[in-house]
Amino acid sequence: MIDAKHYFADDTLSDGTPVVVRAIRMDDRSAILAAFRGLDRESVYTRFFTYKKALTDQELHAITDVDFDHVVALVAIGPPEKGAPLIGGGRYAAAPGRDAATVAELAFVSAGEWRGRGVASLLLRHLVRIARGRGLTRFEAEVLAQNGAMLGVFRRSGLPMTTTVDGDTIHVSLALAPLA
Repeated sequence: MIDAKHYFADDTLSDGTPVVVRAIRMDDRSAILAAFRGLDRESVYTRFFTYKKALTDQELHAITDVDFDHVVALVAIGPPEKGAPLIGGGRYAAAPGRDAATVAELAFVSAGEWRGRGVASLLLRHLVRIARGRGLTRFEAEVLAQNGAMLGVFRRSGLPMTTTVDGDTIHVSLALAPLA
């Protein structure tokens, strides 16, 4: 099983930009705040399903102080020549209820100028690898119908996907069957 709490991997975005994918840490607080400040209003809304101008101390603590037994939270760090900024984050959390051992809820955010460059897709691949190693069988996500970019990430993932529409929200289910 992969040690998610100490996860670290060098990778590249689809455009060839080198990045580091690693587990989130408590000392990422200032980088998280900086990345949040760089989000436009719509990015905040599509991630949090509400408009907000700042993260509370409680939210920041919940983002960075992760119980890696039930939650896996990864960040992508951009290249050193750009100041090694935090360019995105992705996480899954054990779904509440009877399927908690095999199903997890999924969420992503990509920072400002890095949106549309494959950050969420890259983080999804790493989360899938960890989740399969832990015996998870399905990811689920609630996505606003207007968030075509995130729906595209899920469609292009290669994972079997089902969707259910509920008003302005689309419930996405991704099967994590092991690769043949």
